[in-house]
Formats: sequence, structure tokens, C-alpha cells
Amino acid sequence: MEAQNMEVATLVQKITGLHAAIAKLPSLSPSPDVDALFTALVTACVPASPVDVTKLGPEAREMREDLIRLCSDAEGRLEAHYSDVLNAFDNPLDHLDRFPYFSNYINLSKLEHELLLRCIPGLAPSRVAFVGSGPLPFSSLVLAARHLPSTRFDNYDRCAAANGRARKLVRADKDLRARMAFHTVDVADLTDELREYDVVFLAALVGMAAEDKAKVVAHLGKHMADGAALVVRSAHGARGFLYPIVDPEDIRRGGFDVMTVHHPEGEVINSVIIARKVDAGANGLQNGHSHALGAVPMVVSQPCKMEANTLEKSEEMAKKELAF
Repeated sequence: MEAQNMEVATLVQKITGLHAAIAKLPSLSPSPDVDALFTALVTACVPASPVDVTKLGPEAREMREDLIRLCSDAEGRLEAHYSDVLNAFDNPLDHLDRFPYFSNYINLSKLEHELLLRCIPGLAPSRVAFVGSGPLPFSSLVLAARHLPSTRFDNYDRCAAANGRARKLVRADKDLRARMAFHTVDVADLTDELREYDVVFLAALVGMAAEDKAKVVAHLGKHMADGAALVVRSAHGARGFLYPIVDPEDIRRGGFDVMTVHHPEGEVINSVIIARKVDAGANGLQNGHSHALGAVPMVVSQPCKMEANTLEKSEEMAKKELAF
């Protein structure tokens, strides 16, 4: 225990130093200094760690909250920059691997799709919403092109400039242009539209504070269709210094049956939570059981589980699949 405490203290001290250096930067737009500091931060946070960021002291907790805000700002600027770089090409989708973290999105999208299918066998969504898609909607692009070739994607972001950049990325691809829509709206203003989706993806940085994330989840639970799937990105261990951690209980309280919580290793940073909107009107519904999409009911008695070696193989294979 003492060794673990020392390990945690050393890590927090290192992260605190990196936070101080990042906070002093004159700009978070891509530059050698920005890239070096955030690379050092990610390198420090990715390895498995015994740290529980929900139990940090007041100063460290405040530092973490500000660091996540800085990470969000820097990530948005990085994506906007590379969206502009890609949009300079006649067909931007032919050059997605220029983005330095493209393989991470390939791995994450592959993981999320496989988790969905294992938790909800036979799932074939006709419409998917991605909330918080940003200027470089890699997740939607990869899912649409590689895993859900007949699905319509509605991407929601409250920034009009981000949607403008994202829309240009698919301009040269007839199929994706027809299946991808981009809407400038805050998730709090989405109501009846949410009932149209079989699956809703919630980006990691939508609702950065725990109470804000819980409000977003509760809003989705109020308006999504019974039996629809919700994919929530979270974080675990030291990766909680980079992204908000979502409490599965907040998802349950929001009206969902949590089917699995997966904490990947390797270059995929985000944890993935798969949940389903509870059908409160179902006969005999107790303990968060819900119906499957469509007319055939499916009773979920145990959380969905995946073999660790299967996921590891999937992530290894995804690393080799860089071409869009």
C-alpha cells in the first residue's frame, strides 16, 4: 500500500508540473512547445496506475479540472487545424492518416462497434447520432465507412464553425455526403429528434464536470427511444487527468441499463460504456432490464462481457488498418 501511495504521489506531482507548464503557454494552438507538453502528458497518463482521481485532495482535484479544460481547448484547436489541412485536398478522406492520432480513432471505433454487437447481437442501426462531433468527426467517419455502411449519421455540435469544417470533409465522397448530416445545436435543445435514433454516441468532452455529464445523460434518457443504445466515453486511472470519468450509476439514474464498462489498454485512451434506454412500460420490467430494438424483446440478465484477448487482438489488427 505504501508503495502504491508513493507511486500515486509521484504521478500527481509530475502531472501538476505539466499542468503548470501548459497553463503558461501563450496559446494552445498546435506548435512544437504545445505538442511536446501534451505528448509528455499523454505518455504519463496512459500506463496503468493505481491512482483514483475521484479521491484526490482539493488542490489536486482543482488542478485536474483545469487540466481537462486545457486538454479540451487544445484538442479542439488541434482538430480544427488538421481539418483545415485535410480540406485543402481535393478529397480530404484520402489523407486522414495525416492526423497524428488517426490510428487511435480506428481502434476506438472498432472497439465500440464490437462492444455494441456483443452486447446487442444483431444490432443494425438505421440512424445514429453523435453528440459532440467537432470539426474532425473521425468516429462518425470511421464507423460509417468501415462498420455501418448503410447507416445514416447525424452529427451534433454547438459550434457552427466546427460543423462547417466537418461538412467539407465529406464533400468529395458521394456515399458519405448522402449519409452524413451536421447540425449546429446544443444537446440540451434536442428533444423529439432523439427518439429517431437506434444508437446515440456521447463524446467524452460533452459535459466535462460530473454534474454536467449527469444532466446530459438524464436529458438523453428522457428523450431517447426505449431500447435504444447509448455509447458513452469515459476514462479510468490516470487517464482521468485527460478526460472526465463517468460514473455508471449516473447512467443508471438517467434511465439506462448499463450493459458493460470497458477499460482498454494501449493507445486507446477512452473507456467505453454501453447502455440501453430502459423501457419503463415493459411488462415485468425490473432491475433495469429493457427491450431490444425492434419488436423482438431481449432480456439482459447479466452485464455484457468480452474476452480480454479478443479485444487485444482487435486492437492489434486495427493498428494495421490505417488506410481509410
